[in-house]
Amino acid sequence: MTATLAIDTPPARWSGRDDGPGASHLRWHHAVRPFTPDSAPGAVVIGFASEEGVLRNGGRPGQVQGPDALRTALGGLALPAPRDLYDAGTIQVVDGMLEAAQERLGSAVSAAIDAGHLPVVFGGGHEVAYGTYRGVADSQRRTRQQRLGVLNLDAHFDLRIAERPSSGTPFRQALLRERDRGMPMSYDVLGISQPSNTSALFDTAAEFGVRHLLDEHCGPTHRAAVDEFLDAVFEDVDLLYLTIDLDVLPAAVAPGVSAPAAFGVPLETIQHVCDRVAASGLLVAVDVAELNPVFDVDGRTARTAARLVHRIVTTPAAGS
Repeated sequence: MTATLAIDTPPARWSGRDDGPGASHLRWHHAVRPFTPDSAPGAVVIGFASEEGVLRNGGRPGQVQGPDALRTALGGLALPAPRDLYDAGTIQVVDGMLEAAQERLGSAVSAAIDAGHLPVVFGGGHEVAYGTYRGVADSQRRTRQQRLGVLNLDAHFDLRIAERPSSGTPFRQALLRERDRGMPMSYDVLGISQPSNTSALFDTAAEFGVRHLLDEHCGPTHRAAVDEFLDAVFEDVDLLYLTIDLDVLPAAVAPGVSAPAAFGVPLETIQHVCDRVAASGLLVAVDVAELNPVFDVDGRTARTAARLVHRIVTTPAAGS
């Protein structure tokens, strides 16, 4: 099936270290090609250059530079085997028109899924999530009977009540929309920081039946609890959308975010979660949010995000 993705900015040429020709020296920048309507099924990078939602939520801006910083960090990583990898370009938020950009992102994600691709969306603030969700929920692959699951790796619920959509509202928006449509959806969050979420947000999560695992219960000694949480997520859904807010990680690992974590979930745990999700056979879309190069240190956050994307894309799915 062919797919046309309406993108604001076409992809630039990827670059990175070059050790020589052939598969034995393969890196991402060798493999990534511009997306075309007849591209064979593979992983498709879609940029979402936005900080509008973060500004509306009172956060520190800079996420608009996130997509290109993540591309740069990913470009030099070595691939274990040839893969079909594409870059479709970037959707831009123009003149604060966040909602219109989210609509365009949703259309691009739907088109990619319907053509058999895995959309990998590079944010941008976490307002990217509402656009990605729209793409999954409105895709032809999702039937009325299928249970859509959203797994958020995040220190925050992002269930805020606000006059305008922001980086703090996307999952409330999604849950209300699915409720209005009479469609089944579950929303689960791993890495919640209690001091970063008010009692009102915990009450809202309970109202919507949101399962969560606190950051203090996600350490290396809590692997069984993490796996039990993931098992419950997988059992309840037919299609899964994974969204990674980089502020789920400790500030020492991910300083380049809007709200650095004082505690955070160890990278070892987050990578394990990403590996299990990728291997589950349920994953239909993934995005990475809150990369803020303005506050990054030595590209540390970008490189960490690139490793997680690399693991997700290169981990074989169940039955493949």
